[in-house]
Amino acid sequence: MTVLLRQASDLPEASGFDFWFTTDGKTAGLPEAKKLSDLGSRLETAFNEICPEWWRVAAQLANGPEAELAYATTCAGYGSDFGLMMAWGRLTEATAKEKETTLVVCDDPWLFRYLATRPGVEARNPPALLPAKVKLQLRGFFSRLRLIGRLFWAALATRRQRGAFEKGDAAILVYGHPASTADGYDDYFGPMMTKLPGLKRALHTDCGPGRAAGLSIDGRTASLHAWGNPFSTPELLFARWRPTPEHLEGPYGWLVRRAAETEAGGAAHAMNVWQRRCQKAWLTDVRPTVVAWPWENHGWERAFCRMARDSGASTVGYQHTVVGPHQLNYSPVTNVDGDVSLPDTVVCDGPAYRNQLKDWGVDGERMVIGGSLRIGRAKNGVYDPGAPCFVALSARRGIAQQQMRAVEAAAGKGFYFLVKDHPMYPLEISETEHVRRAEESLPKQTALSAVFYSTGTSGLEALLAGVPTFRLLPEDQVAVDVLPDFLSAIPIAVDGLAHALETAKQPPTTKWEDILSPVDWNLWRKLLEPIKRDTLA
Repeated sequence: MTVLLRQASDLPEASGFDFWFTTDGKTAGLPEAKKLSDLGSRLETAFNEICPEWWRVAAQLANGPEAELAYATTCAGYGSDFGLMMAWGRLTEATAKEKETTLVVCDDPWLFRYLATRPGVEARNPPALLPAKVKLQLRGFFSRLRLIGRLFWAALATRRQRGAFEKGDAAILVYGHPASTADGYDDYFGPMMTKLPGLKRALHTDCGPGRAAGLSIDGRTASLHAWGNPFSTPELLFARWRPTPEHLEGPYGWLVRRAAETEAGGAAHAMNVWQRRCQKAWLTDVRPTVVAWPWENHGWERAFCRMARDSGASTVGYQHTVVGPHQLNYSPVTNVDGDVSLPDTVVCDGPAYRNQLKDWGVDGERMVIGGSLRIGRAKNGVYDPGAPCFVALSARRGIAQQQMRAVEAAAGKGFYFLVKDHPMYPLEISETEHVRRAEESLPKQTALSAVFYSTGTSGLEALLAGVPTFRLLPEDQVAVDVLPDFLSAIPIAVDGLAHALETAKQPPTTKWEDILSPVDWNLWRKLLEPIKRDTLA
């Protein structure tokens, strides 16, 4: 019939609508009985429908100046909620075609104005735009100001690490994962540095100087901060993506404006500029023969491919974990220069994701299968109906908090849980008789009745282990699905965990080889030892 679009301070009488939902997950004091059912599922369906459209819009935005600094322009779902905003528009438009009247509550000034343009929407009193813009601009200014101080110190503190590299080295370029060590193990490349004794490790600038100092003890690791010019850091105060006027118009103009303001409301763009400067200086100074890294086709990686090619280095992008239907950034459709900003070789961890990347436009001749260094074969006999349910908390704090709400509700009905927070995004967990913190990760568990997750690789690991697997669909955002198209977990809402556990059944057997492959060390030797000629240990 219609959609009534209102902000939380301007709600109609409950008799004026049949259903309601909010775009921020808050209840706004509305009657629970009228809440739109299956909101998380409907939102994900809408997101799945808009994915091709996000690619199209992002490809247009990618032609703008400094667009590669942004996440909306590369379809990076973990860094941008542009697709989520498009999904709210799709859901609102679909709801307006139904017979009932639905109230949509939205306090986001840009999203509100975008939703007001959807057919069948009756909007009133949009939230003020100026206060939101000023708040974001001030937050962004002070975030970048703090970042400048941190990067100035990082460049000075890591300077002497330059000695770890010699001209023509072969290297891996990695993030500073907490599980990586200075004795040859890296969480992205496993024992690669032990297998290839001549291989060096460069650390992405997301790794702070303290962590970099610990890893550089091996004499083969150095932070890219070491190649940064500390006296150029003040320029980062003005680093941001600025869409062209033409991009601010059209059907998604309000969402483009929103993306530009929200992304500039932090220091991410400045950090991307710093990463590009450091990696360029490192490539110019070291002139490595070949560099491999955990490839995800982000903006800094696209720039790195071009820079490396100019310096004469071969590039190897390792598709190191998972892709799935939502990690749209992997597709080259938004690479403004196409294959030029893709790695020379894309090494996949198995057949499932190689096939998906090929379907998404990556040249099959460019891809090889090098095997899975991060997801090993699952243990047999892990499923035990009498054991606790393992909870793998999302890296997204908001989703992790919703998972804990689901756990606490189900624990109140007698179920037992082992809860593991994300290693890079820890969350405080209140332990009780029914809820205990898990010290070990999912692959190291020996007996589980089920696995409850929302984002990340835990769902895949659980299904490979033959354990009932439940995936939370949050009501205010999209949980990035990373499973192959022929594999799925059981989707549930926040209040559905207890019922899911009561009716849990062991899933059909999934062959590890259908998704992943054993590590091909001979291939890695050929790729990473073209000059150094080290031998496998």
